[in-house]
Amino acid sequence: MAALIGCSGWSYDDWVDRFYPSELAKKKGEWLGYYSRFFPTVEINSTFYRVPNEFMVKSWIERGKQKPGFQFSVKLPQLVTHESILKAEGEKAAAQASSFEDICVRPLADEGLLGSVLVQLSPYFKLEGRESLGKLRTLFQMLHTDVYDYAVEFRHRSWLNEKHNELAADALETLQEFGVANVIVDGPGFPMTRSLTAKHAYIRFHGRNYDIWYKDEADDDYRINRYDFLYTLDQLEVWKPRLQEVVANSTTARIYFNNHGRAKAVKNAFQMMDLLSIAHEAKDVDIQDQKKLGEFGT
Repeated sequence: MAALIGCSGWSYDDWVDRFYPSELAKKKGEWLGYYSRFFPTVEINSTFYRVPNEFMVKSWIERGKQKPGFQFSVKLPQLVTHESILKAEGEKAAAQASSFEDICVRPLADEGLLGSVLVQLSPYFKLEGRESLGKLRTLFQMLHTDVYDYAVEFRHRSWLNEKHNELAADALETLQEFGVANVIVDGPGFPMTRSLTAKHAYIRFHGRNYDIWYKDEADDDYRINRYDFLYTLDQLEVWKPRLQEVVANSTTARIYFNNHGRAKAVKNAFQMMDLLSIAHEAKDVDIQDQKKLGEFGT
């Protein structure tokens, strides 16, 4: 039983002078090495937008091996989750998923660097009877869910039960059948669910910017994006007993903070590590928010 806490990504310019030292500002190749001094895992979101090439995967492996025990969790490409599966193009999706495992998942696993593979479903992928479940089963059948740790993040509320506090029974049964983890989220897009459907667990903290989650930020808004949110210590403490329960009932619980705006994910990840009594190298994170333009001079 182990809890691994990290951030969703590490290559953010706005982390310089907040987390990364100023002398590393133009040395992005050294950012992952610096990041891995403090965290045992990271979630790679870039694989969602484009399949990495062999050179990029080798680069991750070379840098990851410098930190024993470090893990990369990678996101399945949107070509599979947001296009082929929605269009019921089974053969095409199978080829894409198999290719991603060959190019990215297997090399990381062979080097002992693979965490989980995140399957973030489209917010337009609805539970509409057996057809939707069939598409989900088809996806799992394409993947080696018995070999690698896979986790699914549902994003449409049709996948919830009638009380909207847990996944629908059919969805839970499908995840359990394939040993795929249900991603537990904290964020505006989906309620926190409780069921554990695999031996491993996956938790994501997106922040709580409810007002701008589904729309563009206003010109006078001090937040740089919808992930620019800092959890208070009280908001994190509420999670402590739940996470302790998850850790106690999982071989590995991977917890990622996606509220990356201006290194807020780093600060909150450190705070959660402290709450769960996880040792880490000490580091001050300089969080200074600008205010809305109308608030200056008041």
